[in-house]
Amino acid sequence: MMTGQRNYGDKFLNVKRRTGDPPADDFVKYIFADPVKKQELQQLLSGNPGAGQLNCLKEAYPDFAFIRDAAELPSWAQPRLMKAGSVFFVRHSVNIMSLLGLLSLPYCYTAANGAMVLYLSELIRKQTTKRLYDTAVFVWEVMGPDAFEKQGNAFNEILKIRIMHAAVRYYTLKSDKWDDSWGFPINQEDMAGTNLSFSLIVIRGLRLLGIPVSQPEQEAFMHIWAVIGYLTGLNEDLIPENARQARQLDEMIKQRQFCVSAQGKELSKSLVEHILAVNKSKASANDILGLMRYLLGNEIADMLSINAPELPGYKLTLIRTLNFLKTFNPIFDSSESYRRAYAGFKMQNPELAKTGHV
Repeated sequence: MMTGQRNYGDKFLNVKRRTGDPPADDFVKYIFADPVKKQELQQLLSGNPGAGQLNCLKEAYPDFAFIRDAAELPSWAQPRLMKAGSVFFVRHSVNIMSLLGLLSLPYCYTAANGAMVLYLSELIRKQTTKRLYDTAVFVWEVMGPDAFEKQGNAFNEILKIRIMHAAVRYYTLKSDKWDDSWGFPINQEDMAGTNLSFSLIVIRGLRLLGIPVSQPEQEAFMHIWAVIGYLTGLNEDLIPENARQARQLDEMIKQRQFCVSAQGKELSKSLVEHILAVNKSKASANDILGLMRYLLGNEIADMLSINAPELPGYKLTLIRTLNFLKTFNPIFDSSESYRRAYAGFKMQNPELAKTGHV
């Protein structure tokens, strides 16, 4: 990771906006040029997940360094911090997974140019439940207590996402629907923004929900996402070293990219419809949308047309108080808690679980 002062200025980010992930992009161009090679890759990626699949990919493509080194942590990675980040996730997994839908994803949709990739692919709009399920599974897999151990599945899941992103870039550019003024599809600036939405913005959301997050906890959670960002092909000079740099980068991306767009509104509409459809709590639609508005802030909620009355103060106080009281629960077994929480998530999606990663 680069050290020292960061200058996330327009000149710097303009270059990043026109940069994809060259190692993965070159690989996909090479593979997709041959229908036989393309089919072989598809078969490998659809095989049994886990270390075995990763080994098969390494054996099949030994000449591609990003695949060969897919299980190599960056030199600056700190396993102790990564473990602590996982423990933090497990302790707050229910709220964190809720925040992905109520905050992180709509936050990304506000970046109008970056949202065009999701809009043009039609996956979020037409296969909302499946796409959101896949995103959630990815988070569960990379955040497990042993995710980055030999028996874990993090390296495999991250490599698959990296190849998938390259394939989306390939097809998007081939579609003749892409406007170069939007930048490069799934470019480095958008990748950095997405990584921040799953790390810095989640921390922000937890605090808004009344959950105290210590500086060590914040550092650990953001560190594991920094490692994930690196492994997914994010440039090291776009990986903040600390929360101050993360806030600086987030604010710059927000200034440059956040605006009202029909695409962002439609993606948010599909997301909201999904959240309301799967809601099994006693919360009303107005309560859920009111909470989303509270988490996003009025400015972003207005950009996305999240139309709902503000959540009543007494309800917000109740949510914050209950979440705060839960932090006094006794020390738990993170592995067992993770297993139970992940199993509970899969039970909520039994049909998708049969065809997915689990």
